[in-house]
Amino acid sequence: MVEPIQFPDVELYRGWGEPMRANIELRGLELISGAIPDGLEGGLYRVGADRQYPSGRTDDIFIDGEGQIHMIRFKDNQADYVVKWVETDRYKAQKAARRGLFGSYRNRYTVDESAKDIHLGTANTTAMFHAGHLYALKEDDLPYEIDPDTLETKGRVDFDGQINSQTFTAHPKVDPITNELLAFGYQAKGDATKDFVFYVFGPDREIKTEIWFEMPYAACVHDFAITDEWVVVPFFPLITDLDVVKAGGPYYQWHADQPVHVALVPRYGKAEDIRWFKGPTGSAGHMMNAYRDGSKIHLDLCYYEGNCFPFFTTPQGEETAPVPPFLTRMTFDLASNEDSFTTQRLLNVPCEMPRTDDRYQGRPYRYGFVLARSQDGSSGTGRFDNQTGEFQMWKPGEGDSVQEAQFVPRTPDAPEGDGWLLVLVARTSKNRSDLAILDAQNLAAGPVALLKLPVRVRSTFHGTWVPEETLKSGQYNMKLSSAA
Repeated sequence: MVEPIQFPDVELYRGWGEPMRANIELRGLELISGAIPDGLEGGLYRVGADRQYPSGRTDDIFIDGEGQIHMIRFKDNQADYVVKWVETDRYKAQKAARRGLFGSYRNRYTVDESAKDIHLGTANTTAMFHAGHLYALKEDDLPYEIDPDTLETKGRVDFDGQINSQTFTAHPKVDPITNELLAFGYQAKGDATKDFVFYVFGPDREIKTEIWFEMPYAACVHDFAITDEWVVVPFFPLITDLDVVKAGGPYYQWHADQPVHVALVPRYGKAEDIRWFKGPTGSAGHMMNAYRDGSKIHLDLCYYEGNCFPFFTTPQGEETAPVPPFLTRMTFDLASNEDSFTTQRLLNVPCEMPRTDDRYQGRPYRYGFVLARSQDGSSGTGRFDNQTGEFQMWKPGEGDSVQEAQFVPRTPDAPEGDGWLLVLVARTSKNRSDLAILDAQNLAAGPVALLKLPVRVRSTFHGTWVPEETLKSGQYNMKLSSAA
């Protein structure tokens, strides 16, 4: 007998967090105001977590759940909206069993006996397009390839045997100028291992760089940043203890007594060329950008002076007080014999989900875009000017909130920051969502177009924009502005 489906009455699954549990297909979104800009053609792909079935626990966390991939496809001044489950091995096993099988977050020792040999990956964090292929990603497993037109799942892939790690990051960097893919895997040889691998794949998806080394501890490495010659990999003391995991405990624990370590890894070099730095404890989930300035490397990130994931407790089982993230610059001097780094707060507004004009990833840049938080729980989309310090923000309305912004250049060679921001908006009082299209140079003017999504788009995490011509050719045709 199959047990009845009943989610626990906990805050995580109430209101906006109530599971959707559905594939959705809407052909032609209603235009509320304005007009879709001429020439905006392509796909906005975003990935988030939803609950297929209850886990049987009351300690679920919001970053867990099965992956769903969302597509808003723009063509001929209209937009379609499609959502489908990513049919991972885990998803298919639960679908066949008609119940939850996978227990606590990333903990294979809490998995139902019938699913012990199933890959745990949920593919619930971001979408990536590279060399003609679209993928859904979660950092505890390999990529799942997705059909960019239908969103059907093609399967779990290892790039024709070129990915030699058990894990693959949910925050790869696709350089739209070189069409290279830069990526990594942490705990790359299994749970709680210190093994780390960095990859560079060329425009043809052939591997160009593979560098293995050991982390200072079995860290959670959610994101990294790139420059023209180096990649910046921060290690924060959210650490996996295998004995704790085997006993059914949390996958990560917060160690406030451990320093932050940062590895500067040569983009095309060897492990022996890595430069190491360290500093006081803290953490970050997401990087905005990094770039080289003479002998110095600057890393801009949303930095927490404490634990960025407070639902992961200390080794003593204590919860840590939430702390706000602020846009912060870490600077590393390659000419110095010291292993320390400096920090400088760039913006005094609590913010997360940082993005740039992707053409300037790894290059000196002027504009960054963030999700700016308010004390009342609402949020808005902000633009930070690195040159002037100016901060602009658009708020959708009282009680409403935004998701991560996606920048789209007006043309492939437009000046930096000249284009559109695509922003999903939660209309909490109406229990539905909108898509706002903002002029990235004039947020105060409000949306140039507002599209109605007559459904509640449960929070997605990250995504990517793929121009129509890139969907056809498999390659980005972006250019840096002549003014850069």
